[in-house]
Amino acid sequence: MWILDSAFRSGGVDLWHKDGSVQKCHHEYDPPFYLHLPDPDLYHELLEALEEHYRAEPCTLTTIFGECEGYAVFAGRAVAEAIEQQTQFAAQLFNVDVRRDQRFMAEQGIVPCCADPKDRFSPVFEHGLNCMEIRIRDDPARDQTCTDIEIICERTERLHGWERDVLADLFGLVAAYDPDLILMTDADRWMSKLQVRARALGLTMPFSRSGQYRTMDSRSYWSYGRVEHKEAALIPDGRILIDTEQSFVYREGGLAGVLMASRLSGLSPSLASRFTPGTLISSYETYEAVRRGIVVPFRKSDAEVLRKFAALKTADRGGMMFQPEPGIFEDVDEIDFTSMYPSIIVKSNLSPETIRNPEQQQRGFLPVALEPLLDLRIRTKQLKKTDPAIAGIDAILKWMLVTCFGYTGYKNAKFGRIEVHEGITGRSRDILLLTKDIAEAMDFHVLHGIVDCLWVQGSQVAALQERVNRETGLSTELEHFNWLVFLPLNDGLGAYNRYYGRLSDGSVKVRGIAARRHDTPEYIRKMQGDMLAVMGKAATIEELHGLWDQVNAIYRNSLQKLPSAPVKEMVISRRISRLTYAHRCIEGAAVNAYRKEGVPVAPGMKIRYVVLDARTYRVEPEWNAERFDIAYYRELLERAWTEIAYAFKACRGSVKEQQEIPVIRVQQRICDERS
Repeated sequence: MWILDSAFRSGGVDLWHKDGSVQKCHHEYDPPFYLHLPDPDLYHELLEALEEHYRAEPCTLTTIFGECEGYAVFAGRAVAEAIEQQTQFAAQLFNVDVRRDQRFMAEQGIVPCCADPKDRFSPVFEHGLNCMEIRIRDDPARDQTCTDIEIICERTERLHGWERDVLADLFGLVAAYDPDLILMTDADRWMSKLQVRARALGLTMPFSRSGQYRTMDSRSYWSYGRVEHKEAALIPDGRILIDTEQSFVYREGGLAGVLMASRLSGLSPSLASRFTPGTLISSYETYEAVRRGIVVPFRKSDAEVLRKFAALKTADRGGMMFQPEPGIFEDVDEIDFTSMYPSIIVKSNLSPETIRNPEQQQRGFLPVALEPLLDLRIRTKQLKKTDPAIAGIDAILKWMLVTCFGYTGYKNAKFGRIEVHEGITGRSRDILLLTKDIAEAMDFHVLHGIVDCLWVQGSQVAALQERVNRETGLSTELEHFNWLVFLPLNDGLGAYNRYYGRLSDGSVKVRGIAARRHDTPEYIRKMQGDMLAVMGKAATIEELHGLWDQVNAIYRNSLQKLPSAPVKEMVISRRISRLTYAHRCIEGAAVNAYRKEGVPVAPGMKIRYVVLDARTYRVEPEWNAERFDIAYYRELLERAWTEIAYAFKACRGSVKEQQEIPVIRVQQRICDERS
């Protein structure tokens, strides 16, 4: 049974499955939540009331810490929250907020997007879904309706004209083709607008196969030190609807990545495409717990135990990094541990219930749950080298496993505890130090190290890798750089995360420079990309030095053509962290520009703008911009050029001994001309 959608409706679970055609099966399902009281006699009145008004039955609960006595209460979340208040949070509640369709499938051993549950951890996909792609060319930030749409299915259709005609044709094509999967640009920003306009025009919107839609509210939230924003969503029944612009999972993993995320988490593909990797790994752990008969905590009460400051200072030190010397280096090998943190969880048996004694024979919940996911990641990382179709699946597994570490230290994580987080980073520091010692004992020169990677120079790197794998018990990957540039910080020391270099296959790997950053204007990104493409032809530092004239010519040409460059290539994309700013700044001016245009903004949203005059903080949203501040963008261009020019300065010898390569400028009057 290949399930493409699921929902809790009418006191049961609807499962939409494809077997030739798509059919809906309704399963009656009214599961309880679970309650554990430290001293039931103190709360006998509460228990009597629960038995009188709801079904409350004594039962034995299985937690990750062992069994305890409790009650199954057949009621909803409101009752659970009332119990919390009445017991002053002394009660422990379980399975309160587990999605009911996910819980039903986990209890029944059903896996979405998978014909056979045994194939859940297989990277091979066969789905047979018929797909429609809807590309809306109107701007969802400003336009309330669609007047220009391209539809791609069996053939490509272009719908353009009056609103009623365009929507009627769109709805007619969706109803006639009846797709199982819809890929739609900015779907979450358009669906509610389409619903409103359809009602106003007397049209029937046919995206849902039942006529019903599930809703998700918009929200802003913190994630890894920055504010993110999630749009409200309108999700149809019986179909997969993916927002191709806003979905991180689709952007990173494509359709295969979305289906794999659904298969692992027990969520419908429409939901899986809208969640973050952190929510997906949390959902995966929840599905695994329910499948194994383990109850899932509602609210955490043991995120961290009370400790002395000295113990906290010793334990909470984060990952290990070695600061590199800035410069250019030839024949460098990067040793990269495959999913180091989850590998440590599995190998070292780290879980909330085992952290005090990880050497015990009983394996913890986290190592048992993550092991098949880790094994799959190791397989896909190898398979993608020969099968590009696996790359999307590998990317989603990578992100889920990366965030599984972060969630161990998240105070609200269902199966997290800060001591587990600290135990993982502590072991990672030991592993990186051990790897460094092994490399130096084998006469390798260590250039740089950051958490799970080490860059070295030396011969017989395969022997080094074999010894590191053996002594650490973890799996590693090798990448060979013909040459590698570590860029300097302002103080002259090497930057930890800004480097680029030519790999042995001729490609150029970049981290932290303008071509890699999301807020770099396209004109500047293209200039730096063209330079790196030329530099990628050089297999040695000597050959690279000989390419100076070609690379310098790209810079001179880009600088000279800057005044007449297309305005659309000067757009800056930024994720805003707030709506009010204490001081005048470009980002604050951009937020105000959006508001003046009547476009709603929220923390975590991405805004796109062009700088008109940096000195007076004048900006325009991208759709209004007709010119740009040449001096401001020239400065951005020169910064990007400096990152590239440094490689050629380093080619000539020691960084400290060489003179600065002058920034090449065309005549001032040419640069300041306005097109």
